[in-house]
Amino acid sequence: MISRIDLRGDALPEGPALRDLLPRADFDVSAALEKVRPICEDVHHRGDAALIDFAERFDGVRLDRVRVPAAALTRALDELDPAVRAALEESVRRARLVHRAQRRETHTTQVVPGGTVTEKWVPVDRVGLYAPGGRSVYPSSVIMNVVPAQEAGVESIALASPAQAEFDGLPHPTILAACALLGVDEVYAAGGATAVAMFAYGTESCPPANMVTGPGNIWVAAAKRYFTGKIGIDAEAGPTEIAVLADATADPVHVASDLISQAEHDPLAAAVLVTDSAELADAVVKELGPQVEATKHIDDRVLPALGGRQSAIVLVDGIDEGLRVVDAYGAEHLEIQTADAAAVADRVRNAGAVFVGPWSPVSLGDYAAGSNHVLPTGGCACHSSGLSVQSFLRGVHIVDYTRDALAEVAHHVVTLAEAEDLPAHGAAVKARFPGGAPDGHSEWKVPQSK
Repeated sequence: MISRIDLRGDALPEGPALRDLLPRADFDVSAALEKVRPICEDVHHRGDAALIDFAERFDGVRLDRVRVPAAALTRALDELDPAVRAALEESVRRARLVHRAQRRETHTTQVVPGGTVTEKWVPVDRVGLYAPGGRSVYPSSVIMNVVPAQEAGVESIALASPAQAEFDGLPHPTILAACALLGVDEVYAAGGATAVAMFAYGTESCPPANMVTGPGNIWVAAAKRYFTGKIGIDAEAGPTEIAVLADATADPVHVASDLISQAEHDPLAAAVLVTDSAELADAVVKELGPQVEATKHIDDRVLPALGGRQSAIVLVDGIDEGLRVVDAYGAEHLEIQTADAAAVADRVRNAGAVFVGPWSPVSLGDYAAGSNHVLPTGGCACHSSGLSVQSFLRGVHIVDYTRDALAEVAHHVVTLAEAEDLPAHGAAVKARFPGGAPDGHSEWKVPQSK
């Protein structure tokens, strides 16, 4: 059901050599890029008409319009199961607590008397958010995208999710209800690469956005790559991942259930256990059998995910070696189920999010921990962060110097300009002091050419 990789005994290799030993899904965004290119350009040239045609081709429904009517949003919220509404409201409440604390304050630094640099944080003007709608429906992803954008102060927020034939071409009603709950009234029935292209180029119905965020399949990732440089993106999200670093103190029932919880997302989902306990590994394998049989998406998702090349049990000599492995892997979600789990978690460097101890499963983070579940995948946690308020903010430096403050440093500016063979840069400073160098010398000091 799940393979094993034994890294005990010999010293673990460094860098790429170690990463190459670890399981990872095949996810060729470059190949998908060539297929999404004509789709994106068709949306560019034909706008809403292309979106309607692609919805019929990919989603099996012919749309009358792309934008969701306001009445449909209101109706979806009114008809939402009260228990689901209560759960969504609590998820929103917790997410707001965490993301509100991420707001950045304007800060002014006095570099010298009369010379200051102020950094202010400005939200992007407009964002397009994406909520998947393929194998599953993800109202939680609506929350994870909308809340940080709202807390960042983004004024214009639009959301897209695929059209659903069973709901008369509208996105799933739970997606619509989540939007209504959050006060997002600009929603579009568009999926995959077409949704990203709609936000990037704009159409008759949808003004262009400055940024697109949200998880999705390989076509969404490829479209994001296609538009990188034209719009801002959060990340090229790949298949979901869970890694569990565990020792003999871990409960195999918990570990097995957590591996399965991510495997049910997609046949390419990765489930990795890193442990120094062969006994725990055996116990987890034993637990996987009955738990898999009892779950829902066995044949189409769970078994292919657990049995794929992207999933494995990795045996190591100790927790120190285990930490090296999980840092090399850079999991989207990393659980620490060891003795003194908090101390071990504090040593982790590369992970999208870290879940500490037996009572912090990834499922909690998916819905109601308050953290964000839009996280880097494919090892990108070594250089990228999950979605946050800061994702939607731009830092702008405001430079304010008086004449005396510029005079104090003018000769250094001129010197560096000459050193870089950019004399006009220096001349722009000299022009402000026509009487000569303001440091008391009659001539500007410049470096001697060699």
